Parts: sequence; structure tokens; C-alpha cells
Amino acid sequence: MTTAHVLAGQATTAHVLAGHVADRQSGEPFFFWLLAIVSVAAALGMIFMRKAVHSALLLATVMLSLAALYAVQDAPFLAFVQVIVYTGAVLMLFLFVLMLVGVSSTDSLVETLRGQRFWAAVSGVGFVALLGTGFANAALGDSAGLKAANAEHGGNIRGLAYLLFGKYVFAFEATSALLITAALGAMVLAHRERTTPKPTQRDLSVERFRKGAATGAHPGPLPGPGTYARHNAVDMPALLPDGTPSELSVNPVIAARTDTAHRHSDLRGQTERQALDKDVRAVRTVTETADSEAGAVAETEEVEK
Repeated sequence: MTTAHVLAGQATTAHVLAGHVADRQSGEPFFFWLLAIVSVAAALGMIFMRKAVHSALLLATVMLSLAALYAVQDAPFLAFVQVIVYTGAVLMLFLFVLMLVGVSSTDSLVETLRGQRFWAAVSGVGFVALLGTGFANAALGDSAGLKAANAEHGGNIRGLAYLLFGKYVFAFEATSALLITAALGAMVLAHRERTTPKPTQRDLSVERFRKGAATGAHPGPLPGPGTYARHNAVDMPALLPDGTPSELSVNPVIAARTDTAHRHSDLRGQTERQALDKDVRAVRTVTETADSEAGAVAETEEVEK
């Protein structure tokens, strides 16, 4: 009887080892390393990209790589949930809103909540410690095997449902409450209660003219940039009727640049020289006209004599 048990145990061990060897020969390590490289590269690109849309697309690449890893690990339910729910619904909705609303470059980078960087650092350290604990348990502990875990509950989906809604139901509910709290907090922070009615176009026009009368600001629209024979750009000021450039026709941000300031000074110098040449020509014309009239009068007097 004892010999039979020993032989049965050896047969079971050989079957398990054969299964592990078959899994390793099926190309699973190759797909793991390939998808791991893609995931890490996409994650780094998501962090260092300057445009939010590009970061969101790289995050979608990371999620699709995770779904492929789930599929390779014989977890089809997690793979389809990762693609349909997270990548196809949540992330695409976020990307759609981001492309529709856009990101304003005038958003303030000043912290509205003091101390949030400290708590973010503490949370990051705790998250890294949690990941380290999980990796240590996975590397040092004994794994029961995916087939044994699925066989215990009658399949991958049933086993996952048992873990979520049975063994870890309190952690699942706590995570759900945390997500709902975060969504409500985002709605409250984004909501702005208006205490006064929204001003109409007439109200804005009246306020603009009153401000112009009180401070001397220009009440109407600013003049556009200048258009010349050789220049047609937003940094070229328009010319006033007297020939001088209009400072209001150029954006203050552009006017603050050094090269634009030089162009303004050069244009002002050219305009002043042109005005001076015009005055000189006018004086010469008047002088020549007076001289010609004086000569004509002298000739007339000589003829009369």
C-alpha cells in the first residue's frame, strides 16, 4: 500500500513537471519578454511625452499589452475585460474628452492644496512597498498553478468571481467606495457655483466702454497687424494715418521679444526717415514754386518797363 502511494506521488510529480516543461516550450517566455519590453517602453513614453493625447495613446498600448499577457497566461476573462472595459471604454472616453475639451496652456501650475506633493510621495513609497511585497511573495512562495486553481472552482471565471465576491469581498467593496469617492470629489472640485447671472453681450459692451472712459483703455477691437509690400506677419505693426506704427496692433507677448523690438525700432526709424524725406521734398517743392513765381514776376516787371 505504501509502495502504491509512493508510485502514485511520483507519477503526479512527473505529470506536473511535464506540464511545466510543456508550458515553457510553448513560447510563453518569448511572448512575456516581448510584451514586457513593449509595455515598459510605452509606459516610459507615456511619462515623458509632452502632449496629453500622445500619453493617452501610449497608455492604451500598455493596457493592450497587459491584455495580451492575460491571454497568454490562460486568463481569457481578464484579457477581454482589459480590452473592452478599460481600453475600449474608460480610456477611449478619457481620450475623447481630452481631444474635445483640450488642454489650456494658461492652466496654473501653482498648488491649490498645500502639502499634496508630500502626501503624493508618501503614497508612492507605500505603493512601491506594496508592489515589492507582492513580487517577493510571487518569487519566493510556492505557486499552486493556474490549472489547479481553475480546477478547484470549475474554471477561470468562476474562480475569479469567488475571489472577488467571496474571499476578498470587503477589499472589493472598499475599492469601489474609494473610486466613487474620487469621482464625486472630481465633480465637486470641477463645479463652480455662480452667484450672479451670466453677463450678456450688452453687459460686456457697456462694461468695456465704462472701463475705457474711466481708465482710457481702448474700448473697441484692436487694429490688426500691418500688411506691406515686403512684410505680412503678425509681428509687423500697422501704420497710423501720420505714418507712425501702432503699438496696439501687435500682441504684447510678441512685442516683448528682442528681435521684434528691433524690427519695431527699425520700422519706426524707417517711418521717421520717410516722413522727414517727405517734409524735405515738400519744402523743396514750396521753395521751387516760390522761386519760379518770383522769377515770373521779375520777368513781367522787366517786360512792362
